[in-house]
Amino acid sequence: MYTIIAFISFCGKGEKIMNGISGFFQSVISREGIIAVIVAVVLCIVIALLNKKKGRHMSTKTVVAIGVGAALYAALSAISIPVGPNTSFRIAIALLPIFGAFFGPTAGFLIGFIGHALNDAFMYGNVWWSWVFLSAIMGLFGGFVCFDKKFDPLNGICTKVHIGLMYLWSLIGMFVGSVIAYLGDVYLYSEPTEKLFVQITLANISNLVVIAVIGIPAVILIAKSKAKNQGLKKDF
Repeated sequence: MYTIIAFISFCGKGEKIMNGISGFFQSVISREGIIAVIVAVVLCIVIALLNKKKGRHMSTKTVVAIGVGAALYAALSAISIPVGPNTSFRIAIALLPIFGAFFGPTAGFLIGFIGHALNDAFMYGNVWWSWVFLSAIMGLFGGFVCFDKKFDPLNGICTKVHIGLMYLWSLIGMFVGSVIAYLGDVYLYSEPTEKLFVQITLANISNLVVIAVIGIPAVILIAKSKAKNQGLKKDF
């Protein structure tokens, strides 16, 4: 709640807040918004069924993490450095592999989806859904490492194989998210393909730097810290 309040305060008060709220709901009921929400719901149902098959259930802690993570992602996304046309370097990207690794793919997906949509609405007055999916898919794939039952960073268990998997899933997530963002921009927003190629290339380079230098190393450091506190010797 405090994070949400801080985010709203950061964005401004009064008219800007109302414009953000109005822009968010107008974006949700737009053609692109309805398609995006339907796809997101279907994906969440599929992931929930996969988790159920593996005996995993969404805990209250995970629900809280989604709320906190989405608010943090929205707030930190306001801090950006332009690197190209409508493309920026955002430190918030680091949150996706972190929350994904600790709370699973559903949490990673929803944090990217909700957080990116909120940031777009409050910063720009509308939501660009195709790029919302780039964040959401990176969060989703960032959580796939959790499908390895031995992976448990909160208890200090994060091997070299797990580290390799986190990097591999992140790269695949960026590729899949980029394809979806590209298709969404072309077929939903009729954007020129030449500009998209530049935007996606620059976005992936900056996202890769943030994930490789901050996101995944943060997970490794936390796991090491947990292992040290528990007196465990792990294969890092």
